[in-house]
Amino acid sequence: MTDTTDDKTLVLGLDVGGTSSRAVVADLDSRVLGVGHAGGGNPNSHPPEYAVEQTTRAARSALSGVDRGRVGAAVLGMAGISKLSDPGIAGRYEQAWRSLGLGCEVRTVSDSEVAFAAGTPEPSGTALIAGTGSIVARIENHVLSRTVGGHGWLLGDEGSAFWLGREAVRVTLRALERGTGKNDPLVASVLNEVLADQPRNESDTLLCRRLISFVGDRPVKLAELAPLVTASASEGGGKARGIVSRAAHMLATDVLSVHAEEDERPVVLAGGLLCAEGPLGQAVRGELAERSRAQPITAGSGAIGAAWLAARQLVDEGEALRLHERWFGERTDSVLHRQV
Repeated sequence: MTDTTDDKTLVLGLDVGGTSSRAVVADLDSRVLGVGHAGGGNPNSHPPEYAVEQTTRAARSALSGVDRGRVGAAVLGMAGISKLSDPGIAGRYEQAWRSLGLGCEVRTVSDSEVAFAAGTPEPSGTALIAGTGSIVARIENHVLSRTVGGHGWLLGDEGSAFWLGREAVRVTLRALERGTGKNDPLVASVLNEVLADQPRNESDTLLCRRLISFVGDRPVKLAELAPLVTASASEGGGKARGIVSRAAHMLATDVLSVHAEEDERPVVLAGGLLCAEGPLGQAVRGELAERSRAQPITAGSGAIGAAWLAARQLVDEGEALRLHERWFGERTDSVLHRQV
């Protein structure tokens, strides 16, 4: 989708996470002129050169067919932004931006700021992201002011896809070691997924070793097991339901550590695990309803949220509010994630 018929100013928004990178180019009349998708670009989850390549690929795809000199503002919302404190990694990104030939600099912000903007035009509130990783962020005047969690898969990211996958493997290992619970649906699905092409008539000890080897070979694979947990929980599976319940409690507790129980400002929920239809999203909403006055809002497209933050640099507050309404409509808890 392209439009080269006028010289109106454009904005570029990018939303980059561990699983995917998304980009959108739009004009200030809210028309989306280009979109781009690529692989995960979080430099905490992937080698820096790969992360830069995927981020740039998404941007190039979105910019295809438009005059890049018309881009007046660009915002990149990125998980793993702390990596940019490394001059070598920051230099890779700067070189990549120069290669795009934009008419402006790219402003890099946290994925939390982008997620919050994708849920509400309000300046302040709280964002909870649970996708490949997880983090709670307090937003003040559209800027990140405080975080809880987000320490990465090795140190935390409770309630994230990594965490769910790790708990699924731990449950499976315990079942094999103790000889009990092996018929649990989650245990069976983990074994089927991980050992699909391998003999199943081996001893439990050898199966444990194979599971450990699976994780040790590439830890990011743990996140790929999260759908097994949510699917089993949706079907009423005992072990999976317990994992989801614990995840929801921890995520809600983190939210309430920065968002007072009586605070009625927005709480935006973002990330694939928190969609309104999924078991974890439902459980988190239940926890927040029981423990606070928070009214959760489901985030829309993070890439468009980034584009809106870029547009705020170019228009007045009234026009920014109108743009948000045109792009996102009235944000309610029933709104589905847009696919841009």
